[in-house]
Amino acid sequence: MERDKESKDFLLKGDQTYLSHISVDSVIFGFHEDQLKVLLLKWKGSGQWCLPGGFVMKDEHLDDSAIRILKERTNMESIYLKQFQVFGDPQRERKKNEFLNLQGLTKNSWIMQRFITVGYYALVEFSKVTPEPDVLSVECKWWDIHKIPKLIYDHNSILATALDSLRRSLNDYPVGYNLLPEKFTMPELQTLYETILDKAIDRRNFQKKMLALGILERLKERKTGGAHKAPFLYRFDKKKYEKAMKQGLKFGF
Repeated sequence: MERDKESKDFLLKGDQTYLSHISVDSVIFGFHEDQLKVLLLKWKGSGQWCLPGGFVMKDEHLDDSAIRILKERTNMESIYLKQFQVFGDPQRERKKNEFLNLQGLTKNSWIMQRFITVGYYALVEFSKVTPEPDVLSVECKWWDIHKIPKLIYDHNSILATALDSLRRSLNDYPVGYNLLPEKFTMPELQTLYETILDKAIDRRNFQKKMLALGILERLKERKTGGAHKAPFLYRFDKKKYEKAMKQGLKFGF
């Protein structure tokens, strides 16, 4: 009951806190058991799934709103977050019964108006995330990228655009620091890239190119427990990785 009241108060009085007509939708990617995952919310009332999103406070920087929303959904901070596109189709939202059925809400309410949404994607380590629903949802959980359900509004399109943007960025920026554990093997790193790209990569070519970037440190440790010869463990050189994220690189997939 308390959470229902919180939802109702948010919908009725949100225009006192948030900017009208502008929202943020975040595509939060995680990697687990060789699968690319996406964090989704289940809405109250309709039971439909959607991307984690929110609104921009009146005195808040747009990027800060995306960071806040990410923290609220994952309990994580200092995460790589990238703005990838603005979605402004006049017909992108059709708010109906899931809002109007709430007492006191009318078609003239701020939440019923047209919203332009700014898309961000985030890369997070799956094991460190504690999924949290927001005031308008009842559940927050990970979904396999190949098993995404029908989402509300244009959220399937936003997700597809985010994935395309992430794949294109692999040629110019490294990934892995936010998706893998601190220590990992070269096959595990290659599996991550293959999973994101959804295609196989030549093993020798991948290792040669990755080592040439100068962002990896090979450790003396080997991963144990496998049936074959134990591969060496690697970790990212944080300073060199951050430099590559700022300056870019040419990997060439």
